[in-house]
Amino acid sequence: MTGKRRIDAGILARMRISIAADELTGVASALAAQLQRRGHATLAHGALGAGERADWAWAAEAAARDVAEGRAEQAIVCCWTGTGASIAANKVDSIRAALCLDAATATGARRWNDANVLALSLRSTSEAELAEILDAWFAAEPSDDAEDRANVAHLAEIEGAGGDPF
Repeated sequence: MTGKRRIDAGILARMRISIAADELTGVASALAAQLQRRGHATLAHGALGAGERADWAWAAEAAARDVAEGRAEQAIVCCWTGTGASIAANKVDSIRAALCLDAATATGARRWNDANVLALSLRSTSEAELAEILDAWFAAEPSDDAEDRANVAHLAEIEGAGGDPF
């Protein structure tokens, strides 16, 4: 530890978290272990699941659908950069996926964007960063600020509008 107090997994709410990765590299294998150590149950997809299509678009979609359809409270999706997994997850209605490369971004994504899917880069996320990002993600609560809530509510309006806004 670097002097920062680690979040006690015992004080955090236990959740069902859907996880997905397109390959077993980087922090992909460590992800489930980190979540289980924190007391969360996991639903695994892609390279983390048995017999599933591992391509990033399919794996991330499966995890996002678990959230959208109520099988999981949140999801964590991973690919080489995290970008593709984030894009795929965000195509599912009601999903607010955020690519987070550090703890500060994870805190902001939960607080201001009420993000319900965390996207991670398998290439650039170390195990130490994974722990810090997860600590921040699970410790942050969505903002009660009216302006922040209005922005999140507007996302649902954008989804409902469909089609080209121009």
